[in-house]
Amino acid sequence: MRILLTCLLPCALALPLAACDDDDGGDAPADALPRRDGSLPPTTDAGIDQPDTRPSTRIDAAPRPDAAPPLDAAPVAPDAAPVAPDAAPVEPDAAPPEADAAPPEADAAPPEADAAPPAEGPAFYPANRLVSPITPSVVAHLQTIRDRAQRADDVFAKIGASSTVSTSFMRCFAGANVDLAGDDALQSTIDHFLDGDAGGADPYTRDSEAAVVGWSARNVIAGDPSALEIELGAINPRFALVMYGTNDIQNRDIDRYADALLTLTDQLVDFGTIPVLSSIMPRDDDAEADLLVPAYNAVVRGVAQARQVPFVDLHQALLPLPDHGLGPDRLHSSAYSTAAGVRPCVFTDDGLQHGYNWRNLLSITALHLLVETVIRGGDAPDPPQPPRPFTGGPEDPIRITALPFTDLRDTRDSPFRNLDAYPGCQAAQDESGPEYVYRLDLARPTTVRAYVMDRGSVDIDVHLMGDPTDAATCLDRAHTGIIASLEAGTWYFVLDTFVGAASGELPGEYLFVVVEEP
Repeated sequence: MRILLTCLLPCALALPLAACDDDDGGDAPADALPRRDGSLPPTTDAGIDQPDTRPSTRIDAAPRPDAAPPLDAAPVAPDAAPVAPDAAPVEPDAAPPEADAAPPEADAAPPEADAAPPAEGPAFYPANRLVSPITPSVVAHLQTIRDRAQRADDVFAKIGASSTVSTSFMRCFAGANVDLAGDDALQSTIDHFLDGDAGGADPYTRDSEAAVVGWSARNVIAGDPSALEIELGAINPRFALVMYGTNDIQNRDIDRYADALLTLTDQLVDFGTIPVLSSIMPRDDDAEADLLVPAYNAVVRGVAQARQVPFVDLHQALLPLPDHGLGPDRLHSSAYSTAAGVRPCVFTDDGLQHGYNWRNLLSITALHLLVETVIRGGDAPDPPQPPRPFTGGPEDPIRITALPFTDLRDTRDSPFRNLDAYPGCQAAQDESGPEYVYRLDLARPTTVRAYVMDRGSVDIDVHLMGDPTDAATCLDRAHTGIIASLEAGTWYFVLDTFVGAASGELPGEYLFVVVEEP
């Protein structure tokens, strides 16, 4: 049975702070709104040191003066030396070298070959991006998904619940009331999908079999055939826009949600369809549910990052807006309305005060980046990211660099078996299987919620530690999640593999999520 434990734990060490955004639910000043380049304003709180993750291109890839060159622009050689207009010409009658000049050494070392390019790792999806990085590694991975099967490159599927069923989601791109507010580069992608045949309709206006009011992530993959399989078979899409979580929160079972979202994502990838996963909106209709939204959104980000598929952060875009960009029910997004009617594809400043306008902008932006790179062969708009250096052992733990934090690993890949039991937590369980260690540094008291989610027979448990090499310092443990009020200092989480008397070791893939509790 999955359990959730709470503990109040002191610690005296003072180290850097993991900063999280605070939200007072009110109107934000203009300089606090999401930027059209895809970044978020800097927080005033001190944060953990982390690399600059601002996007290298505008969110919409529009060729404005402050944008990166278009994808098909000819590169300029950075090391080409300019020719000085008044440079002296070479003398045509310059004397040849003397005949008795010493020849070059026969064994002189040849000039060094060009240095190998630095290694590239999987992309990290930071919390200050509205559209996840599209690096060369991500593009190459998405191209392998593309090459798995012949799919319609000009068709996308809509997969979700009521917010996806809504006529305010994506359908407006098939009409005349589209205002790109100068982001004209998106038009080519809008036209690209208008030509697509999604079961007799264009993909914008298609009534999806995989979008049903009230559904959660597990509903769309249930049945034989499932609604997902029916929709994929009907329209053969290259891409899929996916958003679940609002209804899943009602079940209060984040482990089941992560299981379903991973399964859904893997089924799309196996079919040769590239999913674009979206975070969910705030739950202003239910304060208790809203407290869980960051954790569920961290699951979405974690699944996307683990599978290196695109992620759009609708939640971050909506937080600074009036009423969080939500409608009168405080649950579903609002759409920009004028005297002439509802206009969810208007991306002016007025339009982008509303949730559906932001979701449509983020969705068409992500599709635009995919069409330009995966389909048309353009360069990745984001630079390569180096491999992340941490091994995950007690001497080199994985750093939790910011909250919310998410990480997916497989204990079958871990060489570490340092702790077999956790007597500090009065735990008799056999945890002699492989493990990974995470380190969290705090400079202020913080309440955190830490989850570990696994699937099938895999059984990974989470342990909160003072010292990852000393089992007596275990402060709390659980099969799924811990809520802990922590003082400033250094803390460790050990994700360890359970060993059953009859089943033996139960290692495998897990998703680890840590969020700050308000």
